[in-house]
Amino acid sequence: MAGTISESAVLTTNAQPFGIAAGLDGSVWFTEVAGNKIGRLSVGGTFTEFPASGNPGGITLGPDGAFWFTEIGGNKIGQITGSGTIAEFSIPTSGSFSHTIAAGPDGALWFAEAGGNKI
Repeated sequence: MAGTISESAVLTTNAQPFGIAAGLDGSVWFTEVAGNKIGRLSVGGTFTEFPASGNPGGITLGPDGAFWFTEIGGNKIGQITGSGTIAEFSIPTSGSFSHTIAAGPDGALWFAEAGGNKI
């Protein structure tokens, strides 16, 4: 199988892109763990960054149409809308260090707690 690889540098230097997810409109959303931002790359190639906190890690498209992400250092799960509005929800496990998140077939969001040894 042949293919072509193309790369695009994110706007923030040393942002350390971590998680990536496809949007319904063809855009690509990603987390910047060291930059504390959520990024979006449009189909047309335009980058947009939204300030976040807690070292965003994994990201997934939720059943509500928003993107949901983990905060590795913030002990929270975040939600970001297409317009960039962020809401945060605390994880009850102290020091959870949640890295990854996925939308399940049951309509729920699932995330792994590396520090809490839980899903």
